[in-house]
Amino acid sequence: MEVRSTYKYARISPFKVREVTREIQGLPVSAALDLLAFTPKKAAFLIGKTLKSAIANAENNANLKPDGLVVKEATVGEGPTLKRIMPRARGSASRILKRTSHIRIVLSDEIVIETRETRKAKRQAEKRAAKKDAAGETTQGAATVPDQKSAKSKRATKTKKR
Repeated sequence: MEVRSTYKYARISPFKVREVTREIQGLPVSAALDLLAFTPKKAAFLIGKTLKSAIANAENNANLKPDGLVVKEATVGEGPTLKRIMPRARGSASRILKRTSHIRIVLSDEIVIETRETRKAKRQAEKRAAKKDAAGETTQGAATVPDQKSAKSKRATKTKKR
């Protein structure tokens, strides 16, 4: 079962928050809370707040135990941008964009835990498989190319003779 929590209109740029959310995806809840507690960023505090809210939702609304929960998804969307003006030289002005973000965390009680290390190993295995397939295709392709060339040359000689 999935449980979610959303923190809307957080006064921080989504770019800064995504850096931290990438780290907690796929981790068990306890490990994610530990990681956020020792990350010295404002985004870590806001994400921790949202994660604790999602855990409370799981306990109270879905009757799930926090021990078995995993951070299935942690996404950050762009909220509305506050536009401000900063006076500049010669009476001109420039815009200052104060960005906001929406932090969304989805927890799941599924047992499958996919950490960064397992995702990295999976990508490397896929790359190796792709290289083997590419190597197999080139050897097959090399065998068929001379046959096509010889067929073309035979046709060319036949037309010249006529």
